[in-house]
Amino acid sequence: MPITVNPMAAAEQAMATLANASSATATGLGSTVTTGAAATAPTPFADLLTDAVSQVNQLQDQAHTAVSGLMTGSGVDVHQAMIATEKANMAFELALAVRNKAIQAYQQVIGMQF
Repeated sequence: MPITVNPMAAAEQAMATLANASSATATGLGSTVTTGAAATAPTPFADLLTDAVSQVNQLQDQAHTAVSGLMTGSGVDVHQAMIATEKANMAFELALAVRNKAIQAYQQVIGMQF
């Protein structure tokens, strides 16, 4: 059975990481505040996006494998294939929505007059 990745859990983890990173940043000149010796560096936003895209790709690969297994009759049930394809579809729709919001925010920033 393929390993499943929960796209909502990944999104929640990314949001928690972003919240931790933003709370650790001081309001000054971009310096960070460390709270003890065990403080870790925040994850760069590019790494979060790369991880999210790789998880979407992994779900797509799992869906493709499940559908191929269903079509060849190699022991994959219809409901397993449908669940895998819906997971991949939902993850893709979430990634598409995040991309659209990022582009919209970028266009608003570009349109600002200083």
